[in-house]
Amino acid sequence: MVRPATPGSTRWASTGTSPRGYPRLVSFPSAAPAPAPIQQPGPAPVVDPAPEGGAERTYQVRTFGCQMNVHDSERMAGLLEAAGYVPSDGGVADVVVFNTCAVRENADNKLYGNLGELKQVKAAHPGMQIAVGGCLAQKDRETIVRKAPWVDAVFGTHNVGALPALLDRARHNNEAQLEILEALDVFPSTLPTKRDSVYSGWVSISVGCNNTCTFCIVPSLRGKEKDRRPGEILAEIQALVDDGAVEVTLLGQNVNSYGVEFGDRLAFSKLLRACGGIEGLERVRFTSPHPAAFTDDVIDAMAETPNVMPQLHMPLQSGSDKVLKDMRRSYRSSKFLGILDKVRDKIPHAAITTDIIVGFPGETEEDFQATLDVVEKSRFASAFTFQYSKRPGTPAAELPEQLPKAVVQERYERLTALQDRIAAEENAKQLGRQVELLVTAQSGRKAGETHRLSGRSQDQRLVHFSVPEGAQAPRPGDFVTVTITEAAAFHLVSDPETSADYSLRRSRAGDAWDRSQADSCGAPAPGGAGAGSSGSKGVSLGMPSLPVRRG
Repeated sequence: MVRPATPGSTRWASTGTSPRGYPRLVSFPSAAPAPAPIQQPGPAPVVDPAPEGGAERTYQVRTFGCQMNVHDSERMAGLLEAAGYVPSDGGVADVVVFNTCAVRENADNKLYGNLGELKQVKAAHPGMQIAVGGCLAQKDRETIVRKAPWVDAVFGTHNVGALPALLDRARHNNEAQLEILEALDVFPSTLPTKRDSVYSGWVSISVGCNNTCTFCIVPSLRGKEKDRRPGEILAEIQALVDDGAVEVTLLGQNVNSYGVEFGDRLAFSKLLRACGGIEGLERVRFTSPHPAAFTDDVIDAMAETPNVMPQLHMPLQSGSDKVLKDMRRSYRSSKFLGILDKVRDKIPHAAITTDIIVGFPGETEEDFQATLDVVEKSRFASAFTFQYSKRPGTPAAELPEQLPKAVVQERYERLTALQDRIAAEENAKQLGRQVELLVTAQSGRKAGETHRLSGRSQDQRLVHFSVPEGAQAPRPGDFVTVTITEAAAFHLVSDPETSADYSLRRSRAGDAWDRSQADSCGAPAPGGAGAGSSGSKGVSLGMPSLPVRRG
């Protein structure tokens, strides 16, 4: 397991003289000179990414894994843009960055498959660079460059800020650069960010994990939990709101254990309540909590803070107490179900989602049936279901009674069939309900045929909706209120018959979307916060051109 840096810890780097060859790894004390961490938001270390022709170098970040990785990718994009790179327009990028996940076995296959595909692309494009970061990079380290010597830079979860400098050094030295730190270099929130969405944002309140779940490799890759101070978090949220965001999601490996580092067990519920005092912040979410640390004060804060949404992601992992013990999950099924009962007592319309692992070593048919029983009782709105994946370096990988693939697959199919039925039944209860949606920039796969846009309800359900003839279309970031007319297992539909069944509330986030679109195409931005009239010429910048549904 990778441990936090101590006075004797090391920083890994590459050295050697063989261009594009296998780097020789050397370690030097952490006290030795190293690239200075960025301590405040602002420009990244300045490098000159321009090729000899003078054109700006383009980049693309490819993300695998969890929300934490998505947020880290926003940091990587921000660092590259601060260093002078520009986003790729869809062609071959000059720099391709892989932000990797190591939680499941196919993560390795996915990365090396992608790297293999890029080998010939790079050969045909002199000067192209490939970088690999994230959890798999932290785990595999020099293995990546050994398996794919055409990779230019490898960096870990603790030194995202080093990316531009590593690319610069690789280009200057004409050899691969590998830098993996054993502990956090600088909290990611201090790095420049290129947000994927103008209307919502991720805010990390902690990084790392103090738990020892036997199936999980994350603690060894992201280190022990480190908490940010509340004032820093609230300041970042305020900055997002000032920039047009109306929704934030608080992130942490175990988000509800926030405060452990500075000794305040009520810190997370206090933080939720403090979010309620931020004017203009309309929706607050968080992920993912741990059932063992989920306390009543958090439930009370959710129920009593108007902008904390009625939605909860609560990882179950298994419904068998024996398996939970083998997983070192410090709760049992009765506690888990008790939390759900308390949440639904205080927040009756809360949508609860979960994570479940099937086929953990030693799981019997009786154990699996216990999981099915808890799923039936829990009535999850949706579930992320996984077949157990053996990860080298985790205690579970060494457990006896690893289950045959065929057994795991059969149980997985039974679980997903059950959960799909429950999800469809729970969604059917939404029929006839009036819901407020935050309109998203992404529409459904069949949007061209159905002429529907998409949005998320307060409980995070996905709703595809149409705009009645004669009504004004929303922009991403605006709010619409509609009545649910159809329900499926994975989404809801609203097709209002008349404009009386459809209500639009234009928002600051919609205005921010217009400005971002104007900036990206060089057109003048519409009239900011005042651009709310139906006659505004800038409104069409906010959405793809989709014809409204004809009654």
